[in-house]
Amino acid sequence: MSIGQQTQALGNWSTRDYHRRWLLDQANGLFDFFQYRGVNPKGGFYDMDDAGNPLDAVNPVRGIHSTARMVHCFSIGALLGRPGSEGIVDHGMDYLWNHHRDTKHGGYLWSLNDDGPVDANKQGYGHAFVLLAASSAKTIGHPLADGMLADITEVLNSRFWEARHGAIAEEFTQDWQPLDGGGYRGQNSNMHLTEALMAAFEATGDRSYLDKAESIADLVIRRAAGSVGWRVAEHFDTQWTVDKSYYHPNEMFRPAGTTPGHWLEWARLILQLWSLGGKKHAWMPDAAKALFSQSMSLGWDNDKGGFFYTLDWADVPAKRNKLWWPACEGAAAAHFLNEHVPSDFHEESYRKIWGVIGNHFIDRKHGGWHEELTESLHPSHTLFPGKGDIYHALQACLIPLFPPTGSLTKVIAEAAGKV
Repeated sequence: MSIGQQTQALGNWSTRDYHRRWLLDQANGLFDFFQYRGVNPKGGFYDMDDAGNPLDAVNPVRGIHSTARMVHCFSIGALLGRPGSEGIVDHGMDYLWNHHRDTKHGGYLWSLNDDGPVDANKQGYGHAFVLLAASSAKTIGHPLADGMLADITEVLNSRFWEARHGAIAEEFTQDWQPLDGGGYRGQNSNMHLTEALMAAFEATGDRSYLDKAESIADLVIRRAAGSVGWRVAEHFDTQWTVDKSYYHPNEMFRPAGTTPGHWLEWARLILQLWSLGGKKHAWMPDAAKALFSQSMSLGWDNDKGGFFYTLDWADVPAKRNKLWWPACEGAAAAHFLNEHVPSDFHEESYRKIWGVIGNHFIDRKHGGWHEELTESLHPSHTLFPGKGDIYHALQACLIPLFPPTGSLTKVIAEAAGKV
């Protein structure tokens, strides 16, 4: 019997009681690691080293995306019924509203420490996560959620949204001057805004959020990715023409070439958007399948396992290290595909990806997950200094436990405790 025949005979892992308990155990481990070690009593949250200690306990920098992601993830915890989650949400919402929010110029500052702004620029990426945090906090009735949701929506609409393109601009100075000439447009901020817009639509019922999400997906995926063989282009000029030669020294947020992890992330988001929008965009399932297939064909290391971080435009692995978040997005995308357009390939990929996560990314000594491995799957720190983020790993663990029809906050609330 072939592996494919064995897979078909055994059925999907996501339906098996043991696998579901295993996923929930991993989610609980992540909650434990971040809930009891990550809170900075002066506000916001610590980035942590491998052992779970603050990377800088004296005057740590708090990035807006990290704070917002903690709010989102512990809103999920509250919906699940995890004790103490509401306090984490409250701690994060307070820091977003009373520290990151720029009461003089509007918008939200990228990073702060105890002395004030470290980077006061206004980034589309960070504002996308504020929208996600506000939307998620609204699902648990947080008192700051409605005000923050109204505020961030107004900022996105008036400062970032470019109706002629149907997507957002990237970045501004604190007083809203175009940063570095304003010539850059990026898919990463727009991808995460798509996720946040869907969550905002689910939390409010306001169709304008969903319309913007569909507009971004049409630009970045149907038109741009479809024109380059279903590779997600990362970098664009002001007219949204692909810039294949773009280079920026910040390889964490703006890696050169292409990033298979984002192909995987979009594969899931496209299917979620298709579900929320009443399945009216017929191109979306085929696009999701193509993105996933390309990521497994070109981005997966068939020798050692894991996804290469980046490829050049000739499809040759460039940055060959393996990061946790593409593996997380791969597992989540494989599950979504297996539910909407099932195939043995999607199930086999799902198992393969979780095998690498279970054997290499989960830190069984200190807790949490390694955020970066070498090409040979050994822990390393060329891009990420420690363990600063719960978001990707937690969602990967929980997504297979619920219907693939919306954001986790939506489907958990609808499931009413049936984990």
